[in-house]
Amino acid sequence: MSSMQEYMNLGEQYILKTYNRFPVVFEKGDGVRLIDMDGKKYLDFAAGIAVFALGYHNKEYDAALKDQIDKILHTSNLYYNRPSIEAAEKIVRTSGMSKVFFTNSGTEAIEGALKVARKYAYLKDNSKDYEFIAMNHSFHGRSQGALAVTGNAHYQDGFVPVGMRAVFADFNDLEDVKSKITDKTCGIICEVVQGEGGIYPAKKEFLEGLRALCDEKDILLIFDEVQCGMGRCGAMYAHELYGVKPDVMALAKALGCGVPVGAFVTGEKASHALVPGDHGTTYGGNPFATAAVSKVFDLYESEHIIDHVKEVGDYLYQQLEALKDKYSQIIDHRGLGLMQGIEMDVPVGNIVAKALNQGLVIISAGANIIRFVPPLVISREDVDEMIRILDQVLSECGIN
Repeated sequence: MSSMQEYMNLGEQYILKTYNRFPVVFEKGDGVRLIDMDGKKYLDFAAGIAVFALGYHNKEYDAALKDQIDKILHTSNLYYNRPSIEAAEKIVRTSGMSKVFFTNSGTEAIEGALKVARKYAYLKDNSKDYEFIAMNHSFHGRSQGALAVTGNAHYQDGFVPVGMRAVFADFNDLEDVKSKITDKTCGIICEVVQGEGGIYPAKKEFLEGLRALCDEKDILLIFDEVQCGMGRCGAMYAHELYGVKPDVMALAKALGCGVPVGAFVTGEKASHALVPGDHGTTYGGNPFATAAVSKVFDLYESEHIIDHVKEVGDYLYQQLEALKDKYSQIIDHRGLGLMQGIEMDVPVGNIVAKALNQGLVIISAGANIIRFVPPLVISREDVDEMIRILDQVLSECGIN
């Protein structure tokens, strides 16, 4: 039997190196813990980058997927299938929006959302010269369209020509956004809580202002809730916390709780922009992926996930505030629900690595921010254990 190191060596040999992976091979998961090939257990406060909201091996979730495997996995979108219809109904019902298109990822959901906005504008004036306003320090995905609206040149350079890029404004600066609007603007896109950009929640007046601008100019407002949606911030969709509804919303990550699936959701105004032939996908909305989505919504309701996030999210906030008070090199703490971060005045890579050695999985957001996006089913005791390990690691790293 090959060792963990031998598997890592094989991975380096055969997998294209676009990630600097941590030196561990995770083999199994149980609840809120990961288990590597050697049997070592790790408390998971990353959830596969905000994906495994229900934790590992929720029995009802697993049973629903096994049941679907025994029925049918794929039919294509040339035909109807029951799980996709049931899942779409649950998204529409909970969001108060109108139509759903299922994708395979968050990036694809963003691509579809951008196409909706372009087509909506095209139907008004038949022009092809459109541009988006997006936010500095945003992240929307790795395909060219998603990169074009990602406000970080580090991701764009070498892939997206300058002429293809969006017009960028400062997040939470409404006057800056207003100054960038022209007759070419077809949509405004932003995350409700910036994730990769450093865990920055939007301000209520900012989102309200974006909504008013889009209504005034008859352009579409797109919210990227790939990471901050699906209960993570203490509401099923983060924009509910602000009372501001988008014209198009992108979802993924916890939407399938481990099965690769995303969706873009349109409000009434945007629902008629795309017609047959305008957009498509072979795998998107297949019965297996959407059976996962449907069961996720059922379990959120039966297990009262949103209420739990509010309670444990408040507790996590209190404990991270106490940690911030203890260490002067923690210069800020922010976030909503179970999407929080602490900003430090030093790079956090070594802290993240040492925490992994101590059996705690955390991740960064940028160079100086530790991001906490655990399974939504964590307990107060899990928070206490995380704080204890992190406190020890910070001390060992000479943080003061």
